[in-house]
Amino acid sequence: MSALERVRRAYARIAAVDRPEVWIDLRPEAEAAAEAAAVDARVAAGERLPLAGTVCAVKGNIDVAGLPTTAGCPSYAYRPERDAPAVARLRAAGAVVLGTTNLDQFATGLVGTRSPYGAVRGAVDPGRISGGSSSGSAVAVALGLVDLALGTDTAGSGRVPAALNGVVGLKPTPGLVPTDGVVPACASLDCVSVFARTVDEAQAALRLLADPAPAAPGRRPGPWRVAVPDAARLGVLADGWAAAHAAAAGRLAAAGAELRDLDLAPFDAAAALLYGGAFVAERYAAVGAFVDAAAERGDPGLDRVVAGIVRAAGEVPAHRLFADRAELARLRAAALAELGDADALLLPTTTWHPTFAEVAADPVGANTRLGRFTNSANLLGLCALAVPAGTVGGLPFGVMLVGPPRTEERLAALARLLTEPSVRLAVFGAHLTGQPLNGQLTALGGRFAAEVRTAPEYRMYALDTAPPKPGLVRVAEGGAALAGELWELSAAGLGALLAALPHPMALGPVRLADGASAPGFLCEPAALAGAVDVTASGGWIAHLASRSLSV
Repeated sequence: MSALERVRRAYARIAAVDRPEVWIDLRPEAEAAAEAAAVDARVAAGERLPLAGTVCAVKGNIDVAGLPTTAGCPSYAYRPERDAPAVARLRAAGAVVLGTTNLDQFATGLVGTRSPYGAVRGAVDPGRISGGSSSGSAVAVALGLVDLALGTDTAGSGRVPAALNGVVGLKPTPGLVPTDGVVPACASLDCVSVFARTVDEAQAALRLLADPAPAAPGRRPGPWRVAVPDAARLGVLADGWAAAHAAAAGRLAAAGAELRDLDLAPFDAAAALLYGGAFVAERYAAVGAFVDAAAERGDPGLDRVVAGIVRAAGEVPAHRLFADRAELARLRAAALAELGDADALLLPTTTWHPTFAEVAADPVGANTRLGRFTNSANLLGLCALAVPAGTVGGLPFGVMLVGPPRTEERLAALARLLTEPSVRLAVFGAHLTGQPLNGQLTALGGRFAAEVRTAPEYRMYALDTAPPKPGLVRVAEGGAALAGELWELSAAGLGALLAALPHPMALGPVRLADGASAPGFLCEPAALAGAVDVTASGGWIAHLASRSLSV
């Protein structure tokens, strides 16, 4: 697909999904299209651009030339003259940036609700939080608005929202990707992170983003070695999550990995230092003077919870920082000793997926629970990769692989063993985005993949059903190319959908315009008697639009 076509499809998708809270600043479509046309011209001239045809989003605390950097606070905004290095590297590879995304103000929070631009709703269940602070970036990828997104991750901000929205979140080793042009949360701990639909896409982006680094430490030959704490060490998790974590560990074992126990105590103690110790003072060093002044003048765009956290951080005495640095050195040694020669530690990415009401009732406590497993990674100098691991109760469940510094490629290899294979499903009617039955797909962990058309071999009929849906049939002649969507879901999810499929619908192979085929919803020909042929509309959405105009 050309870069220009991808941009046009992305803006159409953004309009269809209608999630304005995802964005802080969305570029005008004409501007992004002009940049995409320039990318296509470079490719046509023979230039190799590995991300040509890719669209991406950037968290609102990372500089994008031409757009204000707000860090989630309107009165803080400034206009950078140049892209942050991470953004510049994606653009140099051919990616087109569509805009900046919403976040917990000053990247302070794991909830995605602390923003004057609006709370970002979960991609699967809009009644639940998206997670943060890189909320908009995660949801933009989860909803198929963009292919890649940049976030930041200090305490889990690139991993928690990945888990809660069913996408991949890659937090590299601290220092591997430059943080120039990033409004700091804790400058010594911040990382630029990547959101993607697949592990391969995230790794490809990281290779373009990363500075040259020393080789990863060697590993002892043998099978993959993964540390897996038992359920008692994991503590309180949402219902069904301990079993889902154990199932993920079982998949690694079935793939030949050697599992071993691990004491989480030094990891937990290090995590507690991030907000309970002196390291939080670095948040005040970053934006404390601005927050103090904004609070004094009653700035309506200043989030109350964020302001309280940042201002309290300014009261930490200097002597405590030195004591905590010594304690962290001890904990780092203990944690690395526990990890030993294991290639990775497997954890649930977070502990629960709260509703908006639950966060509002206890904003700080809810945030603390979300970061229990993620808070320690940067303090300990580790890398981490959050990946989807199925669904529990219709909501995404994610696990996190945590590894020694500069072992991102190992984590990716393990994640490929772990990631549940997905299958593609082509939909053309009531299961399309915004249609009455789309919730059946999202409840099963389905993820939008792309807009598609059938090969010109099909006709579509409006069936007399509730809710209204079309019947798609393949014909020997007189067919047309009809618009639809391609979704990805687990094999188990597809099976559940098939088991509930009502008459006269059936699941069968659908030939697509690019020559590929995918399972899709078809209709038994006998059910078409008396049905209205709507093929001329070009698809179900277009048919519904034309019908509403004629009423």
